[in-house]
This record gives sequence, C-alpha cells and structure tokens, in this order.
Amino acid sequence: MTSTALARIPVGVTVERRKAKSPWLDELWRPVSVFAGVPAAAPWTIIDSENGVTTFYAGDAMIELYRTETANYRSNLASGSPLLWVILRPTGTEPAFKLLLVTADPAEGEALTGTGNDLVETVPMATSISDTIQAFIAEHHVERPMYKRQRDRSGATKARPSDGPENHE
Repeated sequence: MTSTALARIPVGVTVERRKAKSPWLDELWRPVSVFAGVPAAAPWTIIDSENGVTTFYAGDAMIELYRTETANYRSNLASGSPLLWVILRPTGTEPAFKLLLVTADPAEGEALTGTGNDLVETVPMATSISDTIQAFIAEHHVERPMYKRQRDRSGATKARPSDGPENHE
C-alpha cells in the first residue's frame, strides 16, 4: 500500500507495564512517551524496572502528516496540551503487544478507539515533534470555508435546472 503522506516523523515509543491491583488482570500496560528519533535499541528492550513497574522501549513508528489533515493538527497544537495517540495491538504471545501506529491527528486517534482489543492511549507531544508539525501546517494549511447544507423543510420537491417548464404545472 502506498502512503500519500507529505512528511514523516520517525519516533520511538516507551511503554510501561505494572502489576495490576485487580483480580481480573495480572498486569496493566500503557504508553508513557513518544520521542523524536529512533534509538539503536531493539524493540521491547527493558529501559528500567523497579517497584513492580517495568519500562520498555516498544519500538519505532512513523508519524505521517497529510495536507488534508492540517486543520486537525492545528487544533491539536492549539489545545495547549498537544497529544499523540499510540495504538498497541495485543499479540497473545511475547511480547504482549505490537506497536501499530502513532498519530498526531485527534480524529484518527479517536476513530481507532473503537477497533476491537487495541490499546489506544494518548501521551504528551514532545516539543521537537510539535515544532515539526507546526512547520508542516505553516507550509501546507489551506483555510477552507465551512458550508452548512440547508435542508428543505417544506417537503415539496424542487425543480431541477434541467427540468423544462413543460414538466411543471
């Protein structure tokens, strides 16, 4: 499949695993950070482990930026606390998750929350990533007017311009 992204930001993702305080779960997983660049470490390398909390380098991903989504990126940055959405898919084996996607588009992130068993969490956006996205918006954003469709509430059918007068009485 070919991507139509105009820009890509390579990022690394860290994930945390902690012992659950629940009779139904043994452990809880959550993304904790996304940083610009890709380290030399292999995916699922342990970064730190103490007090029942283990932090892993989960792997690398690409944040893809599209010209048509600049309004979404802009609203994310304007929120005051810009976020990235990290999507992890359960594997049923070790490692427990596969890093699926990282996105800066709030609409895409929210849309992915309803897809089965995927773990979708937000993390704060690093300044270096927001600077890159801001530059992308400055270069590619085109203000588009919003058109509100008007609904005909009368129930009558309106004549189409191609209909001649002989078709209406």
